Amino acid sequence: MSGEKRGSKTRRGLEAIIADALNQLFKNLEDAEIELEGVEIEADELELEPIMQAIVSQMPKPVEVAKPAVKPLPERLLEAEFTPPVAEYPGSIVEVKIGATKSEGGTRSKTVVLGGETVPAFYTFEGLNPNPPVVSLDVFDTRIPLARAVRMEVKDVLDDPAEWAKKAVHKFGAEVVNLHLVSIDPLLKDTPPSEAAKTVENVLQAVDVPICVGGCGDPLKDLKVFEKVCEVAEGERILINSVTLDMDFKKVAEAVKRYGHAVIAFTSMSMDDARELNRKLYEVLPKEDIVIDTTTAALGYGLDYAFTIMERTRLAALMGDTELQHPISSGTTNAWAAREAWMKLDESKWGPRELRGPIWEVVTALTLLLAGVDYFMMMHPLAVKTVKQVIDRFTTGGVFDSEKYLNWVSSAF
Repeated sequence: MSGEKRGSKTRRGLEAIIADALNQLFKNLEDAEIELEGVEIEADELELEPIMQAIVSQMPKPVEVAKPAVKPLPERLLEAEFTPPVAEYPGSIVEVKIGATKSEGGTRSKTVVLGGETVPAFYTFEGLNPNPPVVSLDVFDTRIPLARAVRMEVKDVLDDPAEWAKKAVHKFGAEVVNLHLVSIDPLLKDTPPSEAAKTVENVLQAVDVPICVGGCGDPLKDLKVFEKVCEVAEGERILINSVTLDMDFKKVAEAVKRYGHAVIAFTSMSMDDARELNRKLYEVLPKEDIVIDTTTAALGYGLDYAFTIMERTRLAALMGDTELQHPISSGTTNAWAAREAWMKLDESKWGPRELRGPIWEVVTALTLLLAGVDYFMMMHPLAVKTVKQVIDRFTTGGVFDSEKYLNWVSSAF
């Protein structure tokens, strides 16, 4: 046989062997799993249909899951009795009185008392606090930039703090007048202490409610003004706003004590600073002459931080921290520092400015009300009215009209 014929026969034999091997491989794939490692396949065309058929044949059949039976909805909730856990608090908040009647050496028709709490704010299931929070209205001794919503309410008295105070009391229902002596600022009018003290005298003659007197924030000028104001207001027990760690607080405290007043100790969101300032004031003043202010930040501008510090301060005091057992004051007017409260914005998204500002102030006040604030300094009369109504509702009880409160925006304005 020639070589060519032998080669052709040999190739046909190899092809038959390979074909048998592949057929056997496909049969084996039906009953077994095979892993190929280190294999290279070079081919112009490769048909995997037999292999894929073998793989598909090994896949499990889908199992039909029976649908669960539909359970009937409950017709009513299970009734259960809940008794709130009642805690006992070893500490209590001192009472600080503002104002003095004729029998007490002053000229006020009434006084207000801050503090006295023995349980957290509105924990009526644990006990009743003796004195409801007090709301004051801001009055300024000179024209300052005001949001339009506020300016429209007081535009006729902007140049007369005594008349402004009258309007705050007789029309807007302020329980305390919070007079700010802004004009004493050396960078503004630099009003001398004697003139500032005269403004305080005029306001005291114009209204018969207690007053709080604030400075400009300059520690040196505030000291001089506070000393003079304390002197001319002797016997009226005014609230000085405020003394800080960066001023000569001892001199202010001495003037406050000499003429029978009370003072706000202001610190910036720090319980440690509040303790430190109080400790230093105790060297001169009794605890009953000190209100603390740990700083108010507006809704959207740090309100959560302000709330946390105030709440922690109050709870620490009730748990026995004697250096924090004081009424808490809030400069709620800071809510107007939020641009969203007064800027002209798309009313379809933000609502009208006439409502936005008061709402901003109300939400800021009500949030801090729950933290335990005793004294609110506020600006817009509608916000003052709303907060006073909520305080009255929480402290005196009554029937809760849910429809009215759910629709409060449309019904209140």
